[in-house]
Amino acid sequence: MRIRSSALTAVAALALSAAVPTTTARAEETTARPGDVVSSVPSAFHPLPGQPTNTKAWKIHYNSTTAEGAPNVVSGTVIVPQDGRTGPRPLITYAVGTVGMGDSCAPSNNLPYGTAMEANLIQQLTLRGWAVVVTDYEGLGTPGVHTYTVGPSAGHAVLDAARAATRLPEAGLSANTPVGIMGYSQGGQASSWAAELQGSYAPELKVKGTATGGVPADLLKVADFNNGSYGSGLIFMAAAGQDAAYPELKLDSYLNPAGKLLVGAMKDNCVAIDAIAGSFKRISDLTTRDPLAQPDWQARLNQSKLGRTAPAAPVFQYHALGDELIPYAVGRQLRSDWCAKGANVEFDTIWVGEHVSGVITQSLAAGNWLSDRFADRSAHPNC
Repeated sequence: MRIRSSALTAVAALALSAAVPTTTARAEETTARPGDVVSSVPSAFHPLPGQPTNTKAWKIHYNSTTAEGAPNVVSGTVIVPQDGRTGPRPLITYAVGTVGMGDSCAPSNNLPYGTAMEANLIQQLTLRGWAVVVTDYEGLGTPGVHTYTVGPSAGHAVLDAARAATRLPEAGLSANTPVGIMGYSQGGQASSWAAELQGSYAPELKVKGTATGGVPADLLKVADFNNGSYGSGLIFMAAAGQDAAYPELKLDSYLNPAGKLLVGAMKDNCVAIDAIAGSFKRISDLTTRDPLAQPDWQARLNQSKLGRTAPAAPVFQYHALGDELIPYAVGRQLRSDWCAKGANVEFDTIWVGEHVSGVITQSLAAGNWLSDRFADRSAHPNC
């Protein structure tokens, strides 16, 4: 398993932030269904540069839906093991943690070259014989600004990626393919939103369960927690994402010259640079007034709050007690909210470790939990 040489870079790489959506490319055919494949080209999957994986991969563009319900186009990667299996195989729709806002950071632009930061974790899934589809999210690798931390947009992208994978003829999957949802940090928000939306947005998908960790379920609380810390740069990335999804928020009108310079640069760079450049800054350092204190910003951020809808399928949720980026209490509250609504939730506390290590140490447990769901074994909720 490969970890970035700098601890700060590693923290930044999977970290999630506190706040905000974006817009993406519009679907050319407004009559097309969400999840329809717009285009596909052969690609490759390498966890490390040149490392063989005995898989085939395709870069796809597929139809999806913005947070406001408009059609858009999102890119992603479909990966299928070449293991001789002729019967049906499970599919994981995988949501990555924070990679940045520049198009060069998109997973589909890094998986072929062994430079994607969660590729080793994805390989654990393909080694089980499972197909994997990895969304790039709205506006990441496609026209527009990445709608970073906009929950509904991310949930749509994750579910429509699964639809697209089952509709890609070369992948050998079908509408009856059993589906698992998986993600951590930003991917934890995306996978949790997909779990909440699936029953209404994509009820035809055969979702067996969702493994989700380090979930920033309440963006306002996460923003307050990170303000002035080394995770503070992620707040400004999120603000740019929210502004991209909801232009009426007018982020630029709140930024001072230093803030405009930083946010402008963030839109073109990846997380290691963005998080470090914005670290240890308070919102007041880069603004003329705090946008997060305004009713319209609070309303939009609360639209990404999780816990209002019980996922239709079982959930395995995990969170590090010592998480220094997404407070443990935020994860526990999501668990409580889901349980109160009758959801099937198994919650696991990571007693040793912090934010980034959690995705690594729990990857085997999360994979085993999904394997049990694919085998139709009983879940063990602990609400």
